[in-house]
Amino acid sequence: MIASRGFAVAVLCLTCSLVAASSSPGADERDAATISPIGPALRASMSGVSWRPGCPVGLRDLRLVTTPYVGFDGRVHTGRLVVHRDAAAAVASVLRRLYAAHFPIRRMVPIDAYGGSDFRSIEADNTSAFNCRHVEGTTRWSEHAYGRAVDLNPIENPYVSGGRTSHRASVPYVDRTPCRRGMACPGNVLVRAFAAVGWGWGGTWSGAKDYQHFSASGR
Repeated sequence: MIASRGFAVAVLCLTCSLVAASSSPGADERDAATISPIGPALRASMSGVSWRPGCPVGLRDLRLVTTPYVGFDGRVHTGRLVVHRDAAAAVASVLRRLYAAHFPIRRMVPIDAYGGSDFRSIEADNTSAFNCRHVEGTTRWSEHAYGRAVDLNPIENPYVSGGRTSHRASVPYVDRTPCRRGMACPGNVLVRAFAAVGWGWGGTWSGAKDYQHFSASGR
């Protein structure tokens, strides 16, 4: 009886270990970041918000990347990014690498949750991608309007012009040293992950810096 009980405990402990391993960051790395077409529910939530007729890409040209990511709380969450179908594999590769490295991301939901408002999404420190909008102050389409750009941890990685940012929570991050959690810094895993797929970083721009911004074109 004692031997049987010991065997049962051992099996139970082994099962617990397997469950713990499967839920730990990076354990299911090979299955991370899946790519799928835009489904009916997402299509409905995007229409008239982040997408509308006249946008430079159609909904059929977009893909949803669904990925586990490690939050600032150290827990694994599920995030979603909408990107162009031509960019989906590259973005999925980056997200897998960040997940494996336990790089912290605050949140990651399509920008429709914020009414398509870039400002509100940034205020929530939301990582986002597709948004059919113009470059601020111009009539030129943003790279986000093509689904070929990602803004990651925008509070920790602000747009900085003339030493200023438009978001109060970002003020401590105007000074880029030391490199703190969630920041994009030269040579760190975030910047290297995007560089590995050939994407450019707004932190290298001359003049104003857009530290959150990564794009296929480098613009």
